[in-house]
Amino acid sequence: MTTQQPPVAKKVPSERTHHGDTVVDEYAWLLSKENPDTIAYLTAENEYTEAATAHLAGLRETVFTEIKTRTKETDLSLPVRKKGHWYYARTEEGKQYAIHCRRAVLDGETAPPVPADGAPLDGEEVMLDGNALAGDSEFFALGTLSVSPDGQRLAYSTDFSGDERFTLRIKDLASGETLADEVPGVFYGSAWSADGSTLFYLTVDDAWRPNKVWRHVVGTPSSDDVVVYEEPDERFWVGVGLTRSEKFILVECSSKITSEARYIPADDPSAEPVLIAPRRQGVEYHVEHHGHRFLILHNDGAEDFELAYTSVDAPGGWTTLIEHQPGTRLISVDALARHLVVSLRRDGLTGLRVVPLDGGSEYDISFPEPIYTVEPGDNAEYDTSVFRLAYTSLVTPDSVYDCDLDTGALTLRKQKPVLGGFDPERYEQTREWAVADDGTKVPISLVYRRGTPRDGSAPALIYGYGSYEASMDPWFSIPRLSLIDRGVVYAVAHIRGGGEMGRRWYEDGKLLAKRNTFTDFVACAEHLVKAGWTSADKLIARGGSAGGLLMGAVANLAPTSFAGIVAQVPFVDPLNTILDPSLPLTVIEWEEWGNPLESPEVYAYMKGYSPYENVADRQYPALLVMTSLNDTRVLFHEPAKWVAKLRATAPATNVLLKTEMGAGHGGPSGRYDAWKEEAFMTAWTLDRLGLAG
Repeated sequence: MTTQQPPVAKKVPSERTHHGDTVVDEYAWLLSKENPDTIAYLTAENEYTEAATAHLAGLRETVFTEIKTRTKETDLSLPVRKKGHWYYARTEEGKQYAIHCRRAVLDGETAPPVPADGAPLDGEEVMLDGNALAGDSEFFALGTLSVSPDGQRLAYSTDFSGDERFTLRIKDLASGETLADEVPGVFYGSAWSADGSTLFYLTVDDAWRPNKVWRHVVGTPSSDDVVVYEEPDERFWVGVGLTRSEKFILVECSSKITSEARYIPADDPSAEPVLIAPRRQGVEYHVEHHGHRFLILHNDGAEDFELAYTSVDAPGGWTTLIEHQPGTRLISVDALARHLVVSLRRDGLTGLRVVPLDGGSEYDISFPEPIYTVEPGDNAEYDTSVFRLAYTSLVTPDSVYDCDLDTGALTLRKQKPVLGGFDPERYEQTREWAVADDGTKVPISLVYRRGTPRDGSAPALIYGYGSYEASMDPWFSIPRLSLIDRGVVYAVAHIRGGGEMGRRWYEDGKLLAKRNTFTDFVACAEHLVKAGWTSADKLIARGGSAGGLLMGAVANLAPTSFAGIVAQVPFVDPLNTILDPSLPLTVIEWEEWGNPLESPEVYAYMKGYSPYENVADRQYPALLVMTSLNDTRVLFHEPAKWVAKLRATAPATNVLLKTEMGAGHGGPSGRYDAWKEEAFMTAWTLDRLGLAG
């Protein structure tokens, strides 16, 4: 460990007064990225972190090599058929980014071609090479990648800084020429007209909220583009997309609890959007086109959602197709010509239900493992009886199956290769249930090396999120093997605020019930100790973004329950952020966290759990805090302020701050750079667990 002294951030008192409560924030100045003192402080913290972890350089390289050698570096995704082509992406050894390709469907070819060596398909056409586009840039990301319905044009957008502001371009796939069309400052997503003459795209307002849908006619300057729809309500995001049937462009608006949709005929792109159903506060609905009707998945009087339909010609009342069943959360519906496939979750597990439209019996697709994740895969074709699904578990690598919807038969088309002698039989997975303070049973998914002792001697890591109804369903991870193979038990806490147990699970972990998220996580950690999986001095907690808020909250709530905490891009200053409507994404977050500007109750509640507000002179577990300078979702100043306050208030705390100076919310963009960051966190974790030797 380094003998270098940690950086000390200067204090510049700044007063905040709300509801009669005055608070002095000494680190508010860190909000300014343009301030040279801010960059100097972040740089000093990076240098200190590098010095403090220098002894782990060898272990970092070892873990990086393990990830690299277990990964098939030259590989391709399972090709997806759309009309006359197979579409897929390839990776090549030594290259950071994917290469997006297609190949014409050969006569008599019904199944996707899958070369065993991951080599390019014969007759391949490279549509877009991410490596060539990225060049020497430190960061590179695609925001949209969309082929026109006629297969002639490709719309794509690029970001070279990580701030999620993209530049949109169009490529002629026949000639390979990139057209003169160029639109800067766009958001994710796009939709083509039926003839490929017109492209719809999104832009954001000053708060980083996608609020406008634009229409661009190919071959015309972007200055001639027309706003098709503008959303004035600051709570609502706007999205745009083309239905699978390619009959309609959908313009969907949604807040955290309310939604609304409009459609434009894809063969009449200049038409005005037609409203399907007006927004009603608290009612969410999602639209899928199917023949003469729009399918409507909604929660109007149905907490866990039900499926209905309305006429395409004259959208009006909703006729129920699948009734609401409490405890079975309907997630989405995929409409094919002769079948519907409904994605759902029940008893903490995901599922797929097939609904034949010829009068046949409904059925759920079944799987043998006790815990797993299944969800729709890439299904570009409409008139088909084959449905592609994605399947994984804590011990089963990502797998792609084709399901014959007429028989229910599953055919494994591709499983992510794991090199280096990986044997799933060496590992076990199980689900246990912790009991929260109020008696609620909270599921925990665990994966560990077979034969792991249950006497409290094993080291462990517990991961959590618990916000936005996002479910941390079981997933396979090659980097995780570097922990498990060293004897670490890996646990995922499915806490309230997520969606694992249905909509009520989410409702019971938001707004003025947010504390349940934190106490659930502590209950899960305590369960692992009581059940003999580990002990408190051998348990690491990890979470990111809103899960980083969770990390900061439990550090204050139960500091002796963990040996260390990894907080990635952590939302640790929520009260100051939610109090400032000028900051990106603040207003739309009021329906998730509450509005402390208007409500004294919400203000007091948030102040009571905010990690930054509640830093005290206590013995915290060791903390590794990761952030990115160009993050537009959780601004870098939140973790920077938190670390500065921890250093000043609890000087005995072992805390490190690492800032990616050229990345965004998702961290480094290239796969090798991402592996290096993962190796950094893994090495720190192993060191805290006494496994660095």
